[in-house]
Amino acid sequence: MSEQSPSLGDATRTWFKIGILSFGGPAAQISLMHKEVVEENNWLSEQQFLNALSFCMLLPGPEAMQLATYAGWRLHGVFGGLIAGLFFVLPGAAIIMLLAGIYASYGDVPLVTALFYGVKAAVLVIVLEALIKVSKRALGDKSHWIIAALAFIGLFFLSVPYPLIILSAALYGFFTTQKTNAIQEKEANQISMIKSLGTIFTWLVIWLLPLALLSVLGAPEILVKIGQFFSTLAVVTFGGAYAVLAYMAQDVVTQFGWLTAQEMIDALGLAETTPGPLILVTQFVGFLAAFKEGGLWLAISGAVVALWMTFAPCFLWIFIGAPYIEWISNQPRLKGALTAITAAVVGVILNLSIWFALHVLFTNVERINFGIAHVWWPALNSIEWLAFMLFILSAFLVFKLHWNIVKVLLSISILGAIAKYILV
Repeated sequence: MSEQSPSLGDATRTWFKIGILSFGGPAAQISLMHKEVVEENNWLSEQQFLNALSFCMLLPGPEAMQLATYAGWRLHGVFGGLIAGLFFVLPGAAIIMLLAGIYASYGDVPLVTALFYGVKAAVLVIVLEALIKVSKRALGDKSHWIIAALAFIGLFFLSVPYPLIILSAALYGFFTTQKTNAIQEKEANQISMIKSLGTIFTWLVIWLLPLALLSVLGAPEILVKIGQFFSTLAVVTFGGAYAVLAYMAQDVVTQFGWLTAQEMIDALGLAETTPGPLILVTQFVGFLAAFKEGGLWLAISGAVVALWMTFAPCFLWIFIGAPYIEWISNQPRLKGALTAITAAVVGVILNLSIWFALHVLFTNVERINFGIAHVWWPALNSIEWLAFMLFILSAFLVFKLHWNIVKVLLSISILGAIAKYILV
């Protein structure tokens, strides 16, 4: 522990504060955490924080939530990690549950529909901003550009499975990075392997036993399918929140038919305007998918299943890996794998950006097949001119005036609603 270690009560109050103020996506959340944990309270050193962040970026799932869990573990062990991770998630989850219920029950009310019209345009700009930020960090040389291009082609034109793209990038980065003698091997060797295996077994049971019980006890089929899909998502979605969305969005819409493209974009808009990890959008998807099958109570169950399958593995990854973080941070090949994954994520987010843009700016979009390849193509005469103008305005507010995400979403939502009523 740090010499500045707080009491459990003080730390808990800080984790709750971070949880209710964690708007704006992973970058903003990590900045807030750095301010509280490193700058103001000196609970972790700058190097400890950066090592932990690098490790969390190697993991599937939401890196900001996992970073909070690690910080809590570093200060107060497993119990501290649970408190930090849960407080990062639960405030936003409670709000999303309420908003999902309102959306499912009253989403076809003209006022609600009008408010979400502007949200769609603003969300498109937010995804583009994420693409630009990740590109600047990830595309350091020619090979990274090639990886990003291949990832985009594989997803957009060939429907190559997302996990295969990420695995291929990781293997390329791992084997093309020169191996050097690792530092701190002694430290890693001192960690109890039996204790690590016990941690793995415990958290695998916590994560997967509920899924097994859903199947054995004859739960509604939609809950089993939600559990299976999001447990898979938790394993393969490397690269942060927008990479998760890129994998999830098209499967939820085109493969399972749980949501429409417009509902998926609305889900992201809700997640962007609430505190907590952006990946809480999975909760909204689980809620709406189950609501369509069996109403409110089944919807609440669907949301809980999606939450469990999304976040229980995050504790598994952190509690297994936390004792090894200092050692892992000095492994060049693991860093090479992360660098290649991050480059591939640029292509993944580009695919998501184009897919969102087509469904926001055009009323009719169809998939045209060319043998093993395909392309999504809009009916050009179905362009939504109001959505296009709101998109341009959102881009101006974000890139020129540098408004924060919540302010842009609220402003464009209200403006879009007013414009819709005037035009109608």
